[in-house]
Parts: sequence; C-alpha cells; structure tokens
Amino acid sequence: MVHELTRDQARRIAVRAQLLDADRPGDVVEVAEQLGYLKIDPTAVIAPCEHTTLFSRIGWSYEAGQLKKAVEDDRLLFEFDGTFRPTSLLPLMLPAMRQWPRYEKTRVWMEANAAFAREIVARLRAEGPLLAEQIPDTAAVERDSADGWYGPNQVPRMLEALSRQGVVAVTRREGRMRVWDLAERVFPQDLPEYPDDEADRMLRERRLQAHGVVKENSPWTRVGDVGEQARVEGSKWKWRVDPEALAHADDEVDGRVAFLNPYDGMIADRPRIKEVFGFEYVLEQFKPKAQRVYGYFAHPILMGDRFVGLLDATVDKKQEVLRVDAIHELLPFEPEEHEMVRAELDELAEWLGLPIAEGR
Repeated sequence: MVHELTRDQARRIAVRAQLLDADRPGDVVEVAEQLGYLKIDPTAVIAPCEHTTLFSRIGWSYEAGQLKKAVEDDRLLFEFDGTFRPTSLLPLMLPAMRQWPRYEKTRVWMEANAAFAREIVARLRAEGPLLAEQIPDTAAVERDSADGWYGPNQVPRMLEALSRQGVVAVTRREGRMRVWDLAERVFPQDLPEYPDDEADRMLRERRLQAHGVVKENSPWTRVGDVGEQARVEGSKWKWRVDPEALAHADDEVDGRVAFLNPYDGMIADRPRIKEVFGFEYVLEQFKPKAQRVYGYFAHPILMGDRFVGLLDATVDKKQEVLRVDAIHELLPFEPEEHEMVRAELDELAEWLGLPIAEGR
C-alpha cells in the first residue's frame, strides 16, 4: 500500500517526529532517544548546538548540567563522531563499527600505524583516561590534512579512528576538550547482540522514526526500504513514512515557535526541508560578510509547521546581553505572530540569563 499524504500532513509528521510541536518532552534522554543524535558544535553564537537543540525542545527548564549528567554519570548517552547518541543505539551501531574502516586510504593508514594504535590502547589501559595532548605522537605515517580539520599531530586522528572501531571512547569532557578511555570502561558490557543485517535495519527504523517522513534512498537521511511507501502532494519523489506517525497525520500542530540552530537535525537534510516545507536554508557562516543576507549564523524560525523567518542574534559576552540584530520575516508576520516570536525570544533570553539588546 502507498499512503497518500498532503503537504500539510507531511509537515506535521516531520515536526512531531522532531519533538517541535507544543507537547514538549520532559528530559534530555527522551529527546536523544527520539532524535537519535544531538550534534556537537562549538559555534556558540547564541549557545553550542547540543544545548540549543535541547532548549528548542524542552524549553527554559533545560540546564546544561542535565546533558553532562546523562552522558558522564548515568551513561544513558555517549559521544560518538561529533554527536551525543542514546546508549540504546550502541548495539545497533557495533556491527558497522567492527567493520570500519571501509575506505582503502584509511585502511592503509591504519595498517601502517598499527603499532601506534597499540601504544595508545596500552597507555590508556595503564594510565586511565587521558586528553589527546597527554599522548605522544609516535605515528609511522602522517596522514595529510588537506581538508584543514586536522593539524600535523596524529593522536587526535588515531583516537577518532579507534573510536569508530569501538576500541576507545570519550569518557567525559573538560571544557570543550575530550577525555579518552578504553571503550570497555565507558560502554555498558551487557549489550544485546544483533546480526549485521538486523542491526542495520533497526538503525534505519530509528532514523525514520526520528524524521517521520523521508525521501526513499536519500543520501542525507538513509532509511532505505523501512517503514511504508508514501507519496507527498506536489512531489515527484518516492517517500518512506513511519507507520506509527500516520495515526496522528491529521492532528493539527499547535503554533509553537522554535529557533533552530543551523546544525539542528531538523534541517540537516536540506533537500527534504525544501521539498516538504518550501524553505531553502543557506547557512551564511562561510560567506564573505558583504554577501550575507540574513547574518553569520541565523537561526531558522519554525512556527507550527511553517518556517516563517530567521533570527540573527548573538550573545555579546562583553556587554552581557543577547543582542538581536534582526528578525527576518520570510512573509510579513501577523500581530499575533510577532507576539509569539517575541515570547520565545524572551524565553531564550531568560534561559541564557541575559537581557535583550536590540541592534548593534
């Protein structure tokens, strides 16, 4: 059976799946379990991505310490590849982690540095958790850093490679610095085991659950053939829809306002957002200043199931204010919509503990 979805229904499903409707979740773990991951990004124009993602779902009652506790004390979340993920996903990820790396270039580098990898593991086993800077670089072969993300020190790169294999893991953070340990001392050891194909299918099901409705064979949100087939009004794409989400496809989405970090998972699949919401978002962070229209790190404004504008705001640490340079309206706001956006802005400022200052 192929489900026929109106564009309104598709938007509602997507908004609910990302916990952006009026029924706010209660805590950090609930958010992470549903979304599948929380992107970690240090660009703190307003606040780091992992924190603004949680604020946009939970609201003013969210505190940064709640995330730290869930990751470092309760071990209900774990850090992996620039994200925090629910520990419930770990058994589904382990089969693929054991097969990493898949690319020949990385495999050759790992094989050439096998002794280096063994030294890192032995040092962690003997000394306990360490920062990357506390581990000597004894790599036999240096991997090029043409992409600019890595310096010449091979230790951070090898630690990340070993974490993708499930050998080491981030046990905590000191500020923004990662502290590494053996994965066996970080991850629970009584996890269920799944065959590779079953784990992959379950992981794709969780991915579909997190987004509700996704383009079939999307390279951005890989769900494959899980869920059920759907067509979306006005779209020529083939879609997959979460069967559980269909039950509420006709329920109205209350007009809650949310400011989304540019790296929020809701807008990570840009083609999908354009196709379903008619919203084409371009992050201007890497554009020359003279070419920016909406600002360096403008946060999309979601109202109900529509993207209505962009917030250009910055935490001014010297003046200790939330400086609002512009609220760009994609379509002119009604008076009630102005009030709703302003109320969310006030709540954001309260959460940050800062007064609002208009303009520069």
